[in-house]
Amino acid sequence: MATLFLVLPLLFVSASANFHNVVKVTDNPADELVAVLTSNRTAHKGSTLYDNPGLACIALQYIKAYQGDCGAVGGPDAKKPAESEFAETFAPTCGVTVSTLTPITGRLLACQSKYVDPAEAFSDILMKNSKSLEILYDKNHTEVGAAVTGTDGGSPYFWCVLFSNGKRNSSFALEGGVAKVTRPGCFSGANDQCNGASGWPKPLALWPYAAALFALIYAFVL
Repeated sequence: MATLFLVLPLLFVSASANFHNVVKVTDNPADELVAVLTSNRTAHKGSTLYDNPGLACIALQYIKAYQGDCGAVGGPDAKKPAESEFAETFAPTCGVTVSTLTPITGRLLACQSKYVDPAEAFSDILMKNSKSLEILYDKNHTEVGAAVTGTDGGSPYFWCVLFSNGKRNSSFALEGGVAKVTRPGCFSGANDQCNGASGWPKPLALWPYAAALFALIYAFVL
């Protein structure tokens, strides 16, 4: 039995050592979306766009302006936020200096009830038609910002990509150089790890350690 008490601490040390590997924050889906978009553009001889965190945060506020109304995205009843909201609401919320706002040269926006990975969202949801491809490959774009979020951390899920022709380090400039992180939702370019649109962490994969512990106890009991 004494051996059991010597082995148990070692088992928990092993579990603790691997615990950090288990609970690492997942990658940012908005950053992943930009990576997929960039790969697609360059494959078609397009230029690489600057991933502007200020513009990306604006994209997240753009999503939130729909207040979870999927029906307002696309189709004959499609709507979009008023231009005045960029200066009056979006920029201040993100910490973007209003005087550095640059015209939006294109947008890709979609909404659906099911959350999917960024690659699937890009190919199956955002790239809906020839107009979407035209926006994607437009040579006037110089920077991009992407965002994804669920309404109150859940369904429906919105995906948004905004393009601009501003100059790097001068457009959508951030006060203090850092974008304000607003939840729920993720936006690209800010070196901010984000666990997806749901806001819920993935379950911890500790069952192998529990199984090993029970097996060890069973062996010593016998």
